[in-house]
Amino acid sequence: MATIIKHRKVNIVVLEREEQIAGNCRDGDIAIVTDNEGWWIKFIGADGHIDCYGDPYPSYNEALWSAKAAAEFGT
Repeated sequence: MATIIKHRKVNIVVLEREEQIAGNCRDGDIAIVTDNEGWWIKFIGADGHIDCYGDPYPSYNEALWSAKAAAEFGT
């Protein structure tokens, strides 16, 4: 089940491995997803457009910190 963390009026949506961004996130949200490479930060834009940092973070805490920093500056 997706977990939503509200930071500076931005939803940071932490998804379980099997969950999809579509259906759990909307425009302006930041998604945190994990795979075998690490923890990814995904920025959800208009019409479902997704932007992503180039490299995954090695830990959940680092990804969450980065997502919160992005929320501070606005996505």
